[in-house]
Amino acid sequence: MKYPLLFLFLLFPLTLLTGSVNLSISDLTEALLRSEEANETALYIVWESRLPQALTAALAGCALAVSGLIMQTLFTNPLADPSLLGIHSGASLGAALAMLALGGWGSIGSFTLSGTLFTIVASFLGACGVIMLLLTFSRLLKGNLALLVTGVMLSFALSAVISLLSFYATADGVRSYIIWGLGDFSGVPLSRMSIFSGFILLPSLLIWMLARPLNALLLGSEYAYNLGVRVETVRTGLLGLTGLLTATVTAFCGPISFIGLAVPHIARLLLHTADHRKLIPATLLWGADIALLSLLLTHLPGERGVLPLAAITPLMGVPVVLYILTRRRAG
Repeated sequence: MKYPLLFLFLLFPLTLLTGSVNLSISDLTEALLRSEEANETALYIVWESRLPQALTAALAGCALAVSGLIMQTLFTNPLADPSLLGIHSGASLGAALAMLALGGWGSIGSFTLSGTLFTIVASFLGACGVIMLLLTFSRLLKGNLALLVTGVMLSFALSAVISLLSFYATADGVRSYIIWGLGDFSGVPLSRMSIFSGFILLPSLLIWMLARPLNALLLGSEYAYNLGVRVETVRTGLLGLTGLLTATVTAFCGPISFIGLAVPHIARLLLHTADHRKLIPATLLWGADIALLSLLLTHLPGERGVLPLAAITPLMGVPVVLYILTRRRAG
């Protein structure tokens, strides 16, 4: 457990120092402490840009990583990840409706929302709609395979609707939607950080409390039932929690791939255990580390700009997937 913590303490300050404007360690320290000697530019860069991005990346990485771990356990599939059940597609449909059909603004009761906030709300509602459908199907369908196929079919159907919306949308709307789909950790200002962190930390804690039932499920549903585990209740609860985590991250940051798929395997390989009491905290920490590393790699040297997040996470996730496939074939 000390290694992911060590990387976290190393990567977090690096993300605060790295960017188009160079900051010294003294500039960063004075800005974080809000001392009287702090430079106004450094204060703005740290508190309005880099600190929110670093916190968002760490929290989003935790959420996606632990969601991937739960999916791989529930479906006994090493290639399962948070996007498997169509939750990403539901969030994408909500964002598409906000940007492509409604022009970026809408009303909820007496409240009028526009811009980024409206996209976040619409994306979250779209993801929650898919979660409700999945929870309904999980009670009707017997077996994980049927639920898995249902999630994949939902993804195809929602993607078709998004394609139709894109076909009839304006050029500006399509451009905004494409940019949202590239993923970004800069969409959560400090004023919304308490909401974002609450929707991630509380479900993660509840998942950790279900470590023992998860360990029993590794031995099969019948064995877990004989141990007194309410299999259907636990499965439904875990689907709801992972769905909430995925919905929150996708709504605020856009669809982010491969972190949920790769990080649980990194944790297993380094810990050499399948015990979720150890795996869950390790996966949370490694998820934060990988997300922070991804954020660092998006920054090009000097003032050359920023790469899209969707161009970075697959570069780290694909080697892990290939390693899993070759290892299983060798076994």
